[in-house]
Amino acid sequence: MKTVFIDGAAGTTGLRIHERLARRPDLQLIILPEEQRKDPQAIAEALNASDLSFLCLPDAAAKEAAAMVENPDTILLDTSTAHRTAPGWVYGMPELGASQRAALLASRRIAVPGCHASGFIALARPLAEDGLIPRDTVLRCFSLTGYSGGGKKMIAEYEAADRSPLLKAPRQYGLSQQHKHLPEMAKMSGLPEPLFCPIVADFFSGMEVTIPLAAADLTRGVTVEDIRAAYAERYRGPVVRYAEGVDEAGFLSAGAFSGLDSMEISVQGSEERILLCARYDNLGKGASGAAIQCMNLLLGLSETTGLAL
Repeated sequence: MKTVFIDGAAGTTGLRIHERLARRPDLQLIILPEEQRKDPQAIAEALNASDLSFLCLPDAAAKEAAAMVENPDTILLDTSTAHRTAPGWVYGMPELGASQRAALLASRRIAVPGCHASGFIALARPLAEDGLIPRDTVLRCFSLTGYSGGGKKMIAEYEAADRSPLLKAPRQYGLSQQHKHLPEMAKMSGLPEPLFCPIVADFFSGMEVTIPLAAADLTRGVTVEDIRAAYAERYRGPVVRYAEGVDEAGFLSAGAFSGLDSMEISVQGSEERILLCARYDNLGKGASGAAIQCMNLLLGLSETTGLAL
């Protein structure tokens, strides 16, 4: 039986991972007593005693925790932003291709993708890899998320009895165009950082990422059918799937995949005005589901064990 430790199990992602793994009879969780939860020595011992540890911490704390690991056999899965573009760490998105999956399986240091970044990269990388758009294209990206993506503080704000009326309408953020997901979005897509417009709305979980394209954005001779074919070839499941005709009477709900760990890729619009869409749960494939999928692979288990698809 494999042993697993969650450093930061009190945070939103850590709690979600803990709840899900606690139901797994094939895993043994290392759980520190409350009085040792922030004790560096106890944390270091747990990290080094585990077969695999999740780092569900702020960036600086994740770097400190990673530095505590001396056991060469301990696998680290970092859910923070700290290591997503760092040397020696592999980006935890096996759907990006055979080489990415092989690198993940061979590594002991995995950075779990960011929620917004997951949808953008799934949509944008095939465009760059297959030459469907020029490599210097600056894409536009719109992302709608549930408020759980903001963590405990934002959840409390949205669910307070006396919450501000401003929270009842969608709110755009990342206004400075310095969002923390931008570096990984660029690195893993093979394109420049996009013009990124994230919006949080008054629903608990779910995510919808959209990249709009005009025909003029495409490489000469490329059609919308070429894009559909690229997605259909890559995204056959079990977690990320391409699908057609998925709208709900002309609408696409950002909450359609709430509670699930899968991701749906679709192409909307026309030959001249194209919308590339990814729908999933910011807490599922955008966080804990992606982390558990990586854990399964690294521990030699079925990739979808414990996932809700």
